[in-house]
Amino acid sequence: MTDADDFCPTAEDGAESDQQHPLILQRVQEEPKSWQTVVSNRLKKNCSCTPKKAKSKILGFVPIVKWLPRYQLKEWILGDVMSGLIVGILLVPQSIAYSLLASQDPIYGLYTSFFASIIYALLGTSRHISVGIFGVLCLLVGQVVDRELALAGYLPENSILSSNDSSILLGNSSFGMDCDRSCYAITVGATVTFTAGVYQVLMGIFQVGFVSVYLSDSLLSGFATGASLTILTSQFKYLLGLKIPRPQGWFTLFKTWYSVLSNLQNTNVCDLVTSLVCLMILLPTKELNDRFKAKLKAPIPFELFVVVIATLASHFGNFNTDYGSGVAGTIPTGFLPPQMPLWSLIPNVAVDAFSIAIVGFAITVSLSEMFAKKHGYTVDANQEMYAIGFCNILPSFFRCFTTSAALTKTLVKESTGCQTQISGIISALVLLLVLLVIAPLFYSLQKCVLAVIILVNLRGALRKFLDIPSMWRVNRVDTSIWLITMATSALVNTELGLLVGVLVSALCVLARTQQAKVLKLGRASNREYYEDVSSYRGLQTHPGVAVFRYDAPIYYANQSLFKKSLYKSAGLDPLKEKSRVMKFKRKKEKQQEVPDVKPTHEDEAGVTLMENKSLRSVVIDGSSISFLDTAGVNALKEVRKDYAELGVKVVLAQCNTSVLDSLQRGGYYPKTESDGGEETVIFYTIEDAVHYVQNLSAANGDYDSKC
Repeated sequence: MTDADDFCPTAEDGAESDQQHPLILQRVQEEPKSWQTVVSNRLKKNCSCTPKKAKSKILGFVPIVKWLPRYQLKEWILGDVMSGLIVGILLVPQSIAYSLLASQDPIYGLYTSFFASIIYALLGTSRHISVGIFGVLCLLVGQVVDRELALAGYLPENSILSSNDSSILLGNSSFGMDCDRSCYAITVGATVTFTAGVYQVLMGIFQVGFVSVYLSDSLLSGFATGASLTILTSQFKYLLGLKIPRPQGWFTLFKTWYSVLSNLQNTNVCDLVTSLVCLMILLPTKELNDRFKAKLKAPIPFELFVVVIATLASHFGNFNTDYGSGVAGTIPTGFLPPQMPLWSLIPNVAVDAFSIAIVGFAITVSLSEMFAKKHGYTVDANQEMYAIGFCNILPSFFRCFTTSAALTKTLVKESTGCQTQISGIISALVLLLVLLVIAPLFYSLQKCVLAVIILVNLRGALRKFLDIPSMWRVNRVDTSIWLITMATSALVNTELGLLVGVLVSALCVLARTQQAKVLKLGRASNREYYEDVSSYRGLQTHPGVAVFRYDAPIYYANQSLFKKSLYKSAGLDPLKEKSRVMKFKRKKEKQQEVPDVKPTHEDEAGVTLMENKSLRSVVIDGSSISFLDTAGVNALKEVRKDYAELGVKVVLAQCNTSVLDSLQRGGYYPKTESDGGEETVIFYTIEDAVHYVQNLSAANGDYDSKC
């Protein structure tokens, strides 16, 4: 950092400098509109209906009507059919398996995947994502179902009493003594799903799709990983064949492990052996699929092979009757008649449904936008809200549970040639075949096999732990958000983890504005460009003029920090300076009362302090100040006032229009010439501001003395 002599005006260019004028830009004046006019225009825009607008709305609400007529049959049909068949085959065992997480019978997982695939194909805007069962949402639904079952007085699933013996009379007229534990469980699940779908549709109606931006990738990833740990823990009882209820409340992970370890002596050897054999088959084969996915046209459905072989072994080996192994049980064919949600239950599950709705929507939109960007098309976040909302509302009448996009199956769809949501309809046809014909054949399928399928599919989420060192090197703040969200979701409570993640993300953003510092700027020697003198070499400063930049908005939470940082960077704190002067004056008055007391060295320094100070002007670069609130405007006014009392001029430069409007409304600029008309000059470049204060100093005879 050096002082440039050539910045001092000489006799030759003094006149030219005096005649220099700052850049003047004329603001576009918006015509003031009354609130009646604004409301009228909004109503005309949103409530008017023309044939063209009606057609656009219909096509926008049902996107398949728009893209299906332009379907390129020869180019796309093969990829869509192939991906639809593969995903449909994968969905069969996974739909049955994830029903365990949602505390539902296996048939309802098949229903859920079937309806979601069709509805999203009609209403969705993404060409590639696969909508259906998702492990995290199944876990959230299952926790609500188990809680409501306990509150309603139903005994645990593995109680010595049969489910029919644990029936109770419900207050709803459509339920009676014939509604057993399983019936009430799916009623609760469907009610939660209906409520979550209503939330999502309402968010679409009110155009609040933007809420997804508040759920960062690190937050969602941490939440999914934490929930995956809870899912992993919840499946160990099936791997060991233990008959223990799912714990409720907070710290379920610790409660579950305590129950598992306390009941190890009751392990079913048949289930344990079956689980180990299935793990030994599925883990390496899934790794082979991942390693050779570039060479394979489609992933080999090892899960389906394991399910078929395990079902045959269980059936002919009589694992259920001879060894007490838990099996899927009766899976009926066809569809049950539609049923209304249990309206009286909605107040009990409303809060849970809201968190489920947010998670489902955020994951769906995130995946939609990711694959749309990759393949060069756009998706509509609000339409995605409608699509996923109706994927929950309509199937809830057919006893389905909550759905969203799923990353694993979406990756399979993309890698097998998917072009449009026709592939989703093909997958639905595969599931329809299973529902109508094949489903009863899975009667003897062991639950431990389904638990193994769930565990194997958690590999991707659990691998995130291996990425922590690299994540930490890239961004420590995002990694901290990930770790806190993951730990809270896994160790305390799943829903609480999402809330804590949002709060921590907001606090991190707030903390960044609190940590911003005022930077002293210098000018490049051959350009009118200013940058931080502590970060770049060879920058030159102006004698008597200090240029500063603050890289954050100035508002109520950081306005005091801004002033402290500015005073520290300037090397001149006006408050301390005034206090020192007042102290000196009081001491001087006392000395006058006692004539024989001679002034000390500190007194002489105090007398000459203000006379010998080098700082004459301060230029604040406002280009990085995104907004000001009332406290921020007052802070700038206080800075200007405090420095003015010391004879230091403060001007602003390069402020955006929003900041200029805030300054104008806050009374920063005097309104009359008598108040000091020169203060109303607005500087659009730092160079103009510097020349302005230099000319003021030169006119007062101060600046020449410093050159």
